[in-house]
Amino acid sequence: MKKHVLAGIGGIIAGVVLATQVAGPLVAQEQERNRSVYQQLDLFGDVFERIRAQYVEEVAPEKLIEAAINGMLTSLDPHSGYLPPDDFDEMRSQTRGTFGGLGIEVTMEEGFVKVITPMDGTPADDAGVEPGDLITHVDGESLLGMTLGQAVDLMRGPVGSEIIITVVREGEPDPFDLSLIRDTIRVQAVRTRLEGDIAILRVNTFNEQSFPNLRDGLEEAIEDLGGLDNLGGVVLDLRNNPGGLLSQAVRISDAFLDQGEIVSTRGRGEEGGERYNAQSGDLIDGKPLVVLINNGSASASEIVAGALQDHRRAIVVGTRSFGKGSVQTVMPLRGDGAIRLTTSLYYTPSGRSIQALGVSPDIVVEQPRRRAEAEEDESDTPLTRSENDLRGRLDNTSMSDDERRQLEDEQRAAEEVSRLRDEDYQLAYALDILRGLSALNGRR
Repeated sequence: MKKHVLAGIGGIIAGVVLATQVAGPLVAQEQERNRSVYQQLDLFGDVFERIRAQYVEEVAPEKLIEAAINGMLTSLDPHSGYLPPDDFDEMRSQTRGTFGGLGIEVTMEEGFVKVITPMDGTPADDAGVEPGDLITHVDGESLLGMTLGQAVDLMRGPVGSEIIITVVREGEPDPFDLSLIRDTIRVQAVRTRLEGDIAILRVNTFNEQSFPNLRDGLEEAIEDLGGLDNLGGVVLDLRNNPGGLLSQAVRISDAFLDQGEIVSTRGRGEEGGERYNAQSGDLIDGKPLVVLINNGSASASEIVAGALQDHRRAIVVGTRSFGKGSVQTVMPLRGDGAIRLTTSLYYTPSGRSIQALGVSPDIVVEQPRRRAEAEEDESDTPLTRSENDLRGRLDNTSMSDDERRQLEDEQRAAEEVSRLRDEDYQLAYALDILRGLSALNGRR
């Protein structure tokens, strides 16, 4: 019995010695790291004091500190940054759906300010700004070397004032100027309209009004059709939607899913991840769904498109999306400012990250550039003839009045789609898919 006790005591002693031998170097390494951090902070303080004392012009200390914080954050990735109190207030206004500016979503790419998308019906949209444009100058002042925040500040100004931006666009041989008038941007999160028996839900942004707007607009469209049974399908148009609130992306995805994961986020540690799952209930009861995306569809738009694609709930049509697969957390600070920090990446239900890759559509459909009126030629329209054009033709007397009316309705619908194809080829393609699915399912 004593031998067992002694052996146990010996094991304990050996364990203590081993733990001391292992822990000692680890503690020393941690202490060395802390000394290095403190030395770097001393270096920062030294530089700060030299600027205050010797820079050619007097600089407010708070401006230096804000610039240092912003530089630290923007060195991490294009979406992290410091939000001074005014910018923080404006960001909160944007999530509520009303703010002042040009209506343009931008990012920084290799030192250039790149347009993610212009928002519908805003000064940027009206002036012809396009996704992928590079803005090189504002009112003649070069943006090269500026941070994204500095460039955005330069584009801000009083409502009603004019701003000239210089744009470099792929396919254009030379830079060109665009004139915009700053305005108060009131974003209607979702616009709904009917094309025949198909509801088109144009989601412009993901703010606090997005899901309520979508739900109410869809209910009104179904009521106009005389009930859900008369709905042929839905087009969810996410083109040029720069994203917004993750919570709204989850709710809009859930609107068309009965079960399963919508999106997951994974942060630095295992405990930092979250999963968002669909609740029972599909607003359109399984009716066909097409999602439209393009390279201006980013962030929350990609969450929705990826979730509906992975669950095979929708056919995704258009071009590859922007590829912003990171999640930013806004953290308020003392002094009414905040930092926007990238804290995790999001993953679609199948486990794929779309960071820098984007969502690939099931069917790739490019949007052709509209030709100028001077380029249009009536000779481009081919002449067609049918039996009905022949003199002395036999008339079809076997059709009932109801069948004839149905044929006329179908012809009118086809002509409407043909007109729409000239205005918005991608949307017309989506409508063709839904009508084909309706026909395949025995519904016309």
